[in-house]
Amino acid sequence: MDETGELIVLGRVSGVYGVAGWIRVYSFTDPRENILGYSRWHVWSDHGWKELDLETGRRQGRSVVAHLAGYDDRDQARGLIGREIAIPREQLPALDEGEYYWADLQGLRVYNRDGQDFGTVSHLIETGANDVLVVEGERERLIPMVPDEFVLRVDLQAGFMEVDWDPEF
Repeated sequence: MDETGELIVLGRVSGVYGVAGWIRVYSFTDPRENILGYSRWHVWSDHGWKELDLETGRRQGRSVVAHLAGYDDRDQARGLIGREIAIPREQLPALDEGEYYWADLQGLRVYNRDGQDFGTVSHLIETGANDVLVVEGERERLIPMVPDEFVLRVDLQAGFMEVDWDPEF
């Protein structure tokens, strides 16, 4: 967090594209090109978050390519590889009831219906059929993020979720 408020990571720079300073972006948004809807990106640097203006971008095959103001050659752009891209939380669209941003689920405590503590949500995996919660505790558990079937309750205020999941799985 910095003076801009809470930042939510939407992707990372995964490579360079061409010789004119374009970058390849691994976008966490769905669809991937939604990251291009934000004209000012916060890109992590050695000195903290740096605001950069997105000049243009497009979907390129399975990834996204973009050009940021001030990055006009391949060598400049190469310095961004591996850096996270974020935006202020307040720029994200509001969600409907029962919808969550992945960033909101990470760090939640996970309990089964019997109250057994499975640990915390480390991250999520996109599988195509449904997202999967990776829960780190005494061991790692992979729990499908399927509301009303496996995920019974999410309480962001209290910082936990209740799941219908066998402790042996």
